[in-house]
Amino acid sequence: MGLPDAFSFMLLMSSLQTIILKVGHLIKPKHEGRVKEGFKIMFLNNESTKFKNVWTTHSRSPIAYERGRIYFDNYRRCVSSVASEPRKLYEMPKCSKSEKIEDALLWECPVGDILPNSADYKSSLIALTAHNWLLRISATTGKILEKIYLGHYCKFRYLSWDTPQEVIAVKSAQNRGSAVVRQAGIQQPILLYLAVFQVLPFSLIGILEINKKIFGNVTDATLSHGILIVMYNSGLVRLYSFQTIAEQFMQQKLDLGCACRWGGTTGTVGESPFGIPCNIKITDTPPLLFEVSSLENAFQIGGHPWHYIITPNKKKQKGVFHICALKDNSLAKNGIQEMDCCSLESDWIYFHPDASGRIIHVGPNQVKVLKLTEIENNSSQHQISEDFVILANRENNKNENVLTVTASGRVVKKSFNLLDDDPEQETFKVVDYEDELDLLSVVAVTQIDAEGKAHLDFHCNEYGTLLKSIPLVESWDVTYSHEVYFDRDLVLHIEQKPNRVFSCYVYQMVCDTGEEEETVNRSC
Repeated sequence: MGLPDAFSFMLLMSSLQTIILKVGHLIKPKHEGRVKEGFKIMFLNNESTKFKNVWTTHSRSPIAYERGRIYFDNYRRCVSSVASEPRKLYEMPKCSKSEKIEDALLWECPVGDILPNSADYKSSLIALTAHNWLLRISATTGKILEKIYLGHYCKFRYLSWDTPQEVIAVKSAQNRGSAVVRQAGIQQPILLYLAVFQVLPFSLIGILEINKKIFGNVTDATLSHGILIVMYNSGLVRLYSFQTIAEQFMQQKLDLGCACRWGGTTGTVGESPFGIPCNIKITDTPPLLFEVSSLENAFQIGGHPWHYIITPNKKKQKGVFHICALKDNSLAKNGIQEMDCCSLESDWIYFHPDASGRIIHVGPNQVKVLKLTEIENNSSQHQISEDFVILANRENNKNENVLTVTASGRVVKKSFNLLDDDPEQETFKVVDYEDELDLLSVVAVTQIDAEGKAHLDFHCNEYGTLLKSIPLVESWDVTYSHEVYFDRDLVLHIEQKPNRVFSCYVYQMVCDTGEEEETVNRSC
């Protein structure tokens, strides 16, 4: 485990501080805060306020959801879920397989920024196509507003926010070479490419190659909040400053839409067929900010002051989490967190998204919210303690007694242990945070015979108190993949069944009049 020197540590802190500084762009007007508080009171306190399944649909392609919009057919068709019943916003023309959208991000206008065009103040979808075009699409009409051709030297596949709503990273598929090259034992030096853009107006920061000759036998890399995170098969994770790399190793500054001469060829940057050349090529090992070894490269930073969470890099340590100070790698008091549970699926842990510096630790039958505080009379050391715990609603039947009769007729009592995630017991499957209403949402599932029944519970984010529970009418199969979203007056459940069958269940908040209404079912 590497400890950063003073200079590297300052760089790391500067990069991480952007996480807090960028929050300023998300601040809403005071009156909007009052509206949200009023909505929260109505949502929680009104006994007649319930959630009703108003729409169900099925699809053969993945279904995605982003802030009141449901996307079908690889983002080609968009449905608004804001109205009392979902309605189609737009449908883009059919396209070839090479033109389909592979990944997308929803961009929303930042508060307080002055933008070049009036149309820029409306939300848009940033989309990546299979043939390496980066598109900006109107989120309300589906009209293509901007197009950027990335190039043909690699296959770009993934989109992510480096800095939310400000900087995006476009990541290529990993370069494994042809089958002939692999059989010959020839190692491909370039693992992948990262293209980094400032959003709206679109401007290129640079395209970076991850080269094994520089970084060693790296298995993956990503970009987050200005930090290049490089991962190795051994479990090692290394952090570098992307800004420092760009300043030190940029071969040529490129501007979208401008003429450029590169490698003996002249073209326009971002237009076909020229695309965007890779203009950041690292020729020497960049300054290391921090390194740590963790099982399966699992590594998180958060808390106040900065701490990180890892699992010791040994298979037998799976499910054991160490919480350490970033400044000196010292283990916090009570910093080894291991949930006392016996289950098939591992528990998981992460820093609370509400920026409180707390930690959420989720197991099959409990959700622990932990707080990080100074040790009395020792401000340089910190300790972990429980803030509150949410427990599953189940009987204390971990040890079951079973009566059996031997051949001689003697009755023998045997005991066995039930797994904590036994499907016949209430088990937590999804835990999320709703920032606008400041609520923790928890999905609990119980399998009864072949039927799985689930309900979505809302807990006070400060004290953990159960405030409201919403039953989900559809059966929940724990072997399928599930996503659940809560967005003010909307609950949305996306399920992936075998053979690529996707289902979407939409619930709307209604004032219950005591009359039953039929659920609307449609296929898309």
